[in-house]
Amino acid sequence: MARRKKVTPVSDRLAQVRLSLVSLPLATAISDAKVFTGRQKPMREVAMLFAEITTDSGREGVGFSYSKRAGGPGLYAHACEVAPELIGEDPSDIGRLWTKLVWAGASVGRSGLAIQALAAIDVALWDLKARRAGLSLAKLIGAHRDGVRAYNTSGGFLQAPIDEVIDNARRSLQNGIGGIKIKVGQPDWRQDLARLIAVREALGDDVPLMVDANQQWDRPTAIRLGRMLEEFNLVWIEEPLDAYDAAGHAELRRRLDTPIATGEMLASVGEHVRMIDAGASSVVQPDAPRIGGITQFLKLMAYVEHRQLDLAPHFAMEIHLHLAAAYPGNDPWVEHFDWLDRLFVERLETRDGRMWLSDRPGLGITLSDQARSLTVADAEFGSAS
Repeated sequence: MARRKKVTPVSDRLAQVRLSLVSLPLATAISDAKVFTGRQKPMREVAMLFAEITTDSGREGVGFSYSKRAGGPGLYAHACEVAPELIGEDPSDIGRLWTKLVWAGASVGRSGLAIQALAAIDVALWDLKARRAGLSLAKLIGAHRDGVRAYNTSGGFLQAPIDEVIDNARRSLQNGIGGIKIKVGQPDWRQDLARLIAVREALGDDVPLMVDANQQWDRPTAIRLGRMLEEFNLVWIEEPLDAYDAAGHAELRRRLDTPIATGEMLASVGEHVRMIDAGASSVVQPDAPRIGGITQFLKLMAYVEHRQLDLAPHFAMEIHLHLAAAYPGNDPWVEHFDWLDRLFVERLETRDGRMWLSDRPGLGITLSDQARSLTVADAEFGSAS
């Protein structure tokens, strides 16, 4: 019998990691219920942490994480501390590298800012892997659909007069987006109700409509208003209570017909699992950058499907389109924001109420010149050939 020839696998090693902190100013200062209740100030900018990785052979990947209001410099600083651990590593070993980076910063824990900093690197590794395969990220993971239901949030904030909110909603629908979410949770609930009535009357009964209270109701208020909102046939009521109030959200699920959506503020897979196990969510809203990247998101997504819950990832549509397209369960929703458009050369396609995958490999995004011009700090580790 002929002896088999030993095959030595070709290994392309990580040669360089470039990190950059971008401060993206918003065209208008944004206010949700947290501002109207005095807990936060209007949001004027978004901090973006970008990770660009390059291998010995010159292959590249890009990923990002973000922070609203405080936290951007902290994300950047932590990523800079652990990024050198990647140089010389095999970029295909994404799970092992995620664990290695977690242990490099173990004293600051496995949730919150620490893993949000790692998320940018993790996303870049997945982008690289898909690009090397010549596939979109969704196709690399295993897509279940080529397009995902999309709803717009960026046009429905509370600082905007109701006529502007309605105009924004109509424009979104004309641009192929399928649903509209507006903000509620003001100290005077009658103002919320008046805005919701106006939007429903303007758009008609057939347009999918969601509301988001941004954690500003207490339990009695949420139950009372939840009952009042039943007549609007909402797709969901989002974050009616504090993000970590598992018992309260579970009670709302039992007592209301309208589905309850929550999860965007949770900062680890473990936190999500505890909420799900408590029966707190009809619609789970994980945020890949907030829970540590794509590696962690895939673990959570499998559990969400196992529990037969609906999925609607929060923000970061450039990442979440791919992940939602790979969800095996019920047709998910992805959240449309136009805030980040200036940072990328490409645009995501919306039509027929859905956001569609492109045939571009990886995430299908390229950083724009404007993203480079808005960079406030950057660092390189290793060297590209």
